[in-house]
Order: sequence, then structure tokens, then C-alpha cells
Amino acid sequence: MASSQGTALITGASSGIGKAFARRLAEDGFDLILHGRRRELLEALAAELSDRHGVRAEVVTAELADDAELDRLVEEVKATSEISFLVNNAGFGTAGLFHQESEKSQADMVRVHCLATVRLTHAALPGMIRRGRGAVINVSSIRAFAPGITAATYAGAKAFINLFSSSIALELRGTGVRVQALCPGYTVTDFHRRIGLDTAGKNHGLVRWMNPERVVDGSLRGLERGQVICVPRFWDKLLVAIPKLLPDFIVHQLAPGSGGKKTN
Repeated sequence: MASSQGTALITGASSGIGKAFARRLAEDGFDLILHGRRRELLEALAAELSDRHGVRAEVVTAELADDAELDRLVEEVKATSEISFLVNNAGFGTAGLFHQESEKSQADMVRVHCLATVRLTHAALPGMIRRGRGAVINVSSIRAFAPGITAATYAGAKAFINLFSSSIALELRGTGVRVQALCPGYTVTDFHRRIGLDTAGKNHGLVRWMNPERVVDGSLRGLERGQVICVPRFWDKLLVAIPKLLPDFIVHQLAPGSGGKKTN
């Protein structure tokens, strides 16, 4: 028997923010479809959440940069009529300057962040609209608000997610379906560990660490308040506001760079 809350599909659910969403939504009574590439981690999480909260938890693995595998996941979403919550969280980044990275890596980034988000949202919305309730959270980043060295495609993809989410939210007014672009800052996840940053260390400079659970709490509070662009922490709201107040040439002088590979 399906949960009265319906089913939540979470991409990139094996760790970090996706895993925190899975834990929270299971606690809230949602059945789960947990997507990722690391089946062993997903199956362990599914078993844990099923035992603890009595919800159904299904595991699906798919490489979202692969057209055939994305097609398969999209068809599963279309066939699962009770999906009432979608979290588009899967994503990755690269470390080098745009022209130094492979064309494939940059194209795959667009496929995972943008194309997969568009297609999965398009697949899930009709059922939500028919039922008059539902939510889509597209995980973006504070990097969406300003240019950054080594982040050309990543920042561009996140900026797309923000505008896409805002536009869909306008189209869905009055339907009972809510949409949010979630824009966290530095979060203690595998994403930042793989950059080479010490996520267990002290805050320094503009870096202020928060845990994934705090991101999810802020996201869900914002969703209840109708926040379409949600920056869940005050410190990050300040960082996002700065580029809006400065001339472009100063923003470019201050543009952040990063080293190391980043994935989530």
C-alpha cells in the first residue's frame, strides 16, 4: 500500500544532501525511490529507512549523462503515478579551466545538471498537477549568482537551474505544486571533500561550513514559506548579495577559484 504522502524520488541519494533529504522525507512518511550510481550504499540506506520508518524504499541506479539510462529513469517516473516529491540533487563538477577540461566532461555536466533536471521535472509534474499537490526541489548552489574561475560550466548550469525553477514556479501558481531552487553554500559532503577541502576543519575566510541536515531543514522551511530561490543560511545570503551590489569589473576581480575535482 502506498504512503498517504506519496513517493519521493531523490537523485544523488547515496551521500550528502541527497542522503539527508532521504532520511528527512522517510521520517515524514514518504515512500522513496533512491537514485545514484553506488548501489551498495543506496541499498544499505533503503534498508535502514524501511526498517526505521516503515516506508517502501526502492533503489535505482542510472548514469544521468547517458541518454539511454536517463530515458529509462524518465520512463520509470512517468509510470510511477504516486510521485509527489522530486529532489533533483545529482551533479558533479570539474577542477580545471574550461578550455583545459575535456569537451565530454563539460557536456556531461550540462546533461546531468540541466537536461536531467528538465526531463525528470517534466515527467513528474503532470501527476502532481492532477492530484493538486506536490513539490520539486532542484539543488543549485550559491555559485549560481556570480562567475568563478574553474566553474564556468558548473556556475552556468546552476544559474540555469535557478531561472528554470523560478519560471516553472510562476507557471504552476494555483496548482498546489511548489518548486524551489535550493542554493546551499559550503556543506560537509563528499562533494567538498573531493575538492581537497578539510570539511572537518575550522571556518576560515569566506568559508563557513554547515551540515547537510541543516541545508535540508532550511530547504523544507523555505518550501513551506513559498521561497522559490532558497539560500538556507544568512551568511550565504550575504555572499549572494555582494555581487548584486558591485560593478561587474569588481565582481570579476573578486571571482572565486577552486582546485581539485568535485563531485556529488
